[in-house]
Amino acid sequence: QVQLVESGGRSVQPGGSLRLSCVTSARTFSTYTMGWFRQAPGKEREFVAAIRWRDGGTLYADSVNGRFTISRDNVKNTISLQMNSLKPEDTAAYYCAARYGLPSSGWQQYDYWGQGTQVTVSS
Repeated sequence: QVQLVESGGRSVQPGGSLRLSCVTSARTFSTYTMGWFRQAPGKEREFVAAIRWRDGGTLYADSVNGRFTISRDNVKNTISLQMNSLKPEDTAAYYCAARYGLPSSGWQQYDYWGQGTQVTVSS
């Protein structure tokens, strides 16, 4: 059973930075893609970023490209999402997810999900 555990969410002011982490329980994830999604109240789940574990290939949503950076740590089985220049519209619950195969922006294509961590951007 694959488990994903997110951490790092909190309240931050506009323009601030935050780093989210996702620890995976799987011993081998080399053929997987790890992704970050977010969901605000009353809105659909939205793709944020994804990274292929094996070679570090990345994919970003237009809304976060240039502000957010996804990365992986093969030793710690952890992926991170560095979020800079945060905006109020970035407020949402952020979820870590995993799928077998290439990076994808479709949440339906991800097989494993974490419980989420809340990010609130407000002055």
